Order: sequence, then structure tokens, then C-alpha cells
Amino acid sequence: MSTRFEGSLVAWYRASARDLPWRRPGVAAWPILVSEFMLQQTQVSRVLPAYEAWLARWPTARDLAASTPADAVRQWGRLGYPGRALRLHASSQAIASRHGGEVPTSLAELRALPGVGAYTAAAVATFAYGQRHAVLDTNVRRVLSRLVGGHDFTARSAASVAEMAMAESLLPPAEGRRAATWSVALMELGALVCTAKRPACEICPLSNDCAWRLRGSPVNPAPRRAHGYEGTDRQCRGAVLAVLRSAPGPVPKAELRTCWADTDQRARVLAALINDGLVEEHRDGTMGLPGDRL
Repeated sequence: MSTRFEGSLVAWYRASARDLPWRRPGVAAWPILVSEFMLQQTQVSRVLPAYEAWLARWPTARDLAASTPADAVRQWGRLGYPGRALRLHASSQAIASRHGGEVPTSLAELRALPGVGAYTAAAVATFAYGQRHAVLDTNVRRVLSRLVGGHDFTARSAASVAEMAMAESLLPPAEGRRAATWSVALMELGALVCTAKRPACEICPLSNDCAWRLRGSPVNPAPRRAHGYEGTDRQCRGAVLAVLRSAPGPVPKAELRTCWADTDQRARVLAALINDGLVEEHRDGTMGLPGDRL
């Protein structure tokens, strides 16, 4: 079935795709892996400067592996979800120790890296090595749900078996990186045209064949609004980590008092950060990022 859509989609992609550094010809697997870690739940506009700065400092997995986890968390800055920095650092160490510094090629070996799930493994294998795998991020799932399934997309925590089977059935042959181009083109269509709230069906290259559009574009009921950010544990986590990132090393625990007024919430968040491996408490009572030297 993919040949029914492939020509129009790929022509649109080649004319309309954004020039993103991790998509350029000849980009190695390590930069692609870095981009996939950073793009999890984070907008491209925020990732671009962080990606460039990260690779300027650590152009290979070996380079990052030689640094400390604290270095990784500091470099991650305010990109959000800093546990990703720890997992990327752990992946770099695994790549350096188990794979001679080269990002592995097989799905099984990729999945064995810390922080690499089914999506990230498929993305790296596909985009770095030209393999034929279904790459199902939220954008792709939304496009295929509308295009083939005929219904609006409701996000779930992971792609279902049925979604994966449908996506695999649509993959073009692997030769000439056709499958990789198809997957990245679907992603771009979902990011730029087939968006969640206001899809631009009038400029979509697949609109004439879209089952959802032919059904009148029925919309799922709006989900409940998420809670705000102000005053949340997530904001408190960011405030605590900001103090530790700005310090050259461990700081007295008392220094954290100024970053958040609610003592009980700060203590609860600090305990969670320690449990998550993002903060370490030393014998002398100082607090630091993982791997910070006293």
C-alpha cells in the first residue's frame, strides 16, 4: 500500500522539509542518537542550540563517556527532563566499553543501551544505518491513524501491536534508503501539516487519499487539560537542579533553601532527585550532581 502514498509524500518532503542538522547526508549514528534523546518531549527549536553545543563538546560517544554524569547534567541545562542526560551518558559508556566507541547497528544491541526504547532503537537503526523498520513517534502515529485508520489520534503511552503491524505493512523496500525517507517524511508531515490541533488538510499531499478527511475529519473529544506548571514538583525540581548546575561542585544543603520556599515540598523533591540518581548526598552533608567531586 505504501506505493500508493510514497511518491506524493516523498516529493512533498524533498520540497518542504526543514533543514535539520541530524537529517543531513553523512551524519553519523552518534549525533543521530543524541538528537533522538533530546527530541523526546521537547520542541525542535529548543533542541537545536543544545544539540549543537553538546556535539561541539562531545563529538563522539567516547568523548562523553570520559566525562562525568555531572558534566552531562550541567551541559543539558534547561532542556528539561534531565534524567535523559544521565541515560545518554550511561549509553555513551556502554557504547565505549561494549562496542568500541561505535553506536551498534542491530535493534537488540540498541535496545540494550540505557534509555533506548523501541522507538529510539528503530529511529537510529533506520536513519543512521538505512535499515527497514517502522519508526512510530507521535507524529507518525497521528498521520497513519488519520490516513489509513480514518479516525483522529488519541495518544497512548506506547504504540499498540495493531499500530505497529499497520506501519510495517506500509514500509517501502529498504533499497536506496526508501524506508528511511518514508519514515522521516511521515514525521515531517505530522510536524508541519497533519498537526494535532489545526491540520492543514488543504496543503497535505495525501489529502485526496486520507480516510479521515473522506469521513469528514471527525474529532475525538478534547482531553482534560493538564495541570499548570507554577508551584508544581516539576518546577521545584528545576529550581533545585539550577542551583546545583550553577555550582562548580557540591554545595552545603543549606544553600538549597533559597531556591524554594516550601520546605516540605523541597525536601520531598530533593529525596526524589536523589532516588532518581540526579543528585547525590555526600557524607559531609553537601549535595551535588552525580559524579561531582568534593
